[in-house]
Amino acid sequence: MPSRYGTGELYGFDFGALSPARIRELSSAPFKSQPCPFKPGVAGKPTPRCNKKGGVCSLRQLEQGADGKVAGVGEPVITCPNRFLEGSVVAQWVGETLLGTSRPGVISELPFLMGEIQSEEGEEEAVGKIDGVLVNPSGETLRWCALEFQAVYFSGMSMENDFKVMREWAGPGVPFPAVQRRPDFRSSGPKRLMPQLQIKVPTISRWGKKMAVVIDRAFWESLGDMREVRELSNCEIVWFVVSFEASKDGRFALKRHETHFTTLVNAVEGLTGGTPMSLERFEKQIRDRLPA
Repeated sequence: MPSRYGTGELYGFDFGALSPARIRELSSAPFKSQPCPFKPGVAGKPTPRCNKKGGVCSLRQLEQGADGKVAGVGEPVITCPNRFLEGSVVAQWVGETLLGTSRPGVISELPFLMGEIQSEEGEEEAVGKIDGVLVNPSGETLRWCALEFQAVYFSGMSMENDFKVMREWAGPGVPFPAVQRRPDFRSSGPKRLMPQLQIKVPTISRWGKKMAVVIDRAFWESLGDMREVRELSNCEIVWFVVSFEASKDGRFALKRHETHFTTLVNAVEGLTGGTPMSLERFEKQIRDRLPA
């Protein structure tokens, strides 16, 4: 049975539940014209709009049966960081676990790394930011934790190949992905997330604070074995792994799945996804490749 990764959610809608007319409409719409159902709104300000070209919130594996019908398999894989913001599920969960409150204050993109070169105003310029900081608003002591979201990149052919089909799709059902692609967990983990943790966690840990890392279940299951610590007080990183409720009324709903407590060293081991081979085995490879 042919299987490929294609659109899981389009502007927040379960792609597999869309009608042909709706597929044509959404795939043809300018992405900045579409509301983002996951970004929190602010009273008195316009409804937040999508900022991801194409409006694909997640990928999902799609299978095409012998009768030509296309159906989604398994859960979506999050490709847009805004997807984690649905209904403040993550903020409440992290707040309860690390700060003792289900209603933490949220500060986004707070400068963390400062450059040596100063701006024209004589101030240091930020060269790195933390995705978010959650704060317990009660009490005189400032209680906070850092928050890092990691969506998944994909490798393979551009989504535009699928959009060309979508814009003229007449049905029945939904179209099968036009080209091959897959979630690229290696680029998302060792190449992107791991350097961020190696830069930020040591300082945050010295300050006596925790780093909360939010990923989806597909990402977590792609990682290598990661040794865990039993007690929250002994960890540096808390992994908050989300998953999805089954699609209902044309949408998936984000839900809490599980937490994992690790040190930075253990996290790097898991993100690397392997163990070094022995010196003897490595040197055998060198000898095997030397000219005779």
